[in-house]
Amino acid sequence: MTQQAFSVKRAQVEFHNFASLGEPERAMAAYLEENNRRNGIIRSHLEFIGPMTPFLEIGANAGHTSYLLCNEYSANGFALDISADALRHGVSLQDAWDLKQAPVRVAGDGAHLPFKDGSIRFAMTHQTLSQFMDLDAIFTEITRVLAPGGVFLFSEEPMRRMLSLRLYRAPYEREMKGWERKLHQWGLLGYLVRDVIGAHQEESFGIRQNHTLTLNHWDALVRRHFAAQEYALFVPERGWGERWVKKLAVKLDPYGSVWRAAKLLGGTIAAVCRKAGEPVLPSMERFETLLRCPDCHGDLHLEDADSVLICASCGYRAENEGQVFNLLPSAERRELYPGNRADVIDFSLPGHEPHLGEGWYALEGPFGNKYRWIGRRATATMSRVLQGPLKLRIRGFAQELIFVAGRPQVQLRVNGAMAGEWTLDRVGLFILEAPVPDAEDYSIEITASPVWQSPGDERMLTVNLSMLRLVPQE
Repeated sequence: MTQQAFSVKRAQVEFHNFASLGEPERAMAAYLEENNRRNGIIRSHLEFIGPMTPFLEIGANAGHTSYLLCNEYSANGFALDISADALRHGVSLQDAWDLKQAPVRVAGDGAHLPFKDGSIRFAMTHQTLSQFMDLDAIFTEITRVLAPGGVFLFSEEPMRRMLSLRLYRAPYEREMKGWERKLHQWGLLGYLVRDVIGAHQEESFGIRQNHTLTLNHWDALVRRHFAAQEYALFVPERGWGERWVKKLAVKLDPYGSVWRAAKLLGGTIAAVCRKAGEPVLPSMERFETLLRCPDCHGDLHLEDADSVLICASCGYRAENEGQVFNLLPSAERRELYPGNRADVIDFSLPGHEPHLGEGWYALEGPFGNKYRWIGRRATATMSRVLQGPLKLRIRGFAQELIFVAGRPQVQLRVNGAMAGEWTLDRVGLFILEAPVPDAEDYSIEITASPVWQSPGDERMLTVNLSMLRLVPQE
């Protein structure tokens, strides 16, 4: 089984770049809340965890929880995410939070970790495992890099609930309609939904979600790979609809635990798991000795005043770009980070302007959330780079004010022919994809309605866009 399709990896790079600090105030508040929650789990299992150096956080996003380990526990280690941009944006957290210590930041693939066997004492991941299809393969990879006696902590992973009609996919709470929000507050929405609330947004972005594991499945998975384990279960208590059922399930449980409630209502699981063997503590004195080349698995060496990692066997190079080493395999790195290319218009990258035609307003936004407003019509030009059938992928955002004027409509014409037409039904991020004809060059025309104005702003606006990209039809 393939853990992740390449299109999913591409979507993760885009999403984490956008979501890491695209809305800085909201993101930083969320990161603080997540760190408080995760720190509570770590503290309650400190004796089981033991030494944390060297650590590895997989799916670190902006690296905020890795900063927690460095500064609160004086641990040393690595923050790994497939999005180098998210890790670069996260550097700003050091100034914002007045942090003295930082992890080594590595862009890499969680399914193919660029680390040597037995090189890590403590691995952790949060809200990440459910993005992989073959979790046995992921656990095998994690145990490979763990030293004997090493510990793996995962948290905030969804448990599939039994008590649900699975009729409906619910958005994030901030994007819910009035009736959805009310059912959510009463604790009734979970009895209707197919999977985790908000999963639909990430899947619409192109990120596949694996929400098939019940509590028993998680337990069996952990026991197949680890010698000892401790769990923490977090069962929802939203409103009377879930609070009463949870209370009854705990009362009926022969041990008075939340195990039965977790089966019925789902929620999230955290686990701290120990690998078999007499504990070994790898040295972090020279961090590059713990890494391996993502292409040939050879040794990596630091050169050029510690600014470049080089493989002596195959010549692989990874420069320190914005305090991040990109250790993705060469073929993936070229496609996931194409830079300024004829088939990509990424507003977060300088030099995209020559692609743009009429109808674009000035560039706005921070970090990976760079965007341009359009009015009723905007045009652009792109050219083929990849062979085979292509589709155009458009990323944008619909503000609440456009819905006051009416339901947003977006139309796409490519080389003069209608390629796609969409009606947006929710505020927030949207992804639109449409096949394009077989051609070398493409003339893009995007029209949107209704037109609206923000108070005090003379511009006539519809939606804002942050990326256009030609991608293979998979």
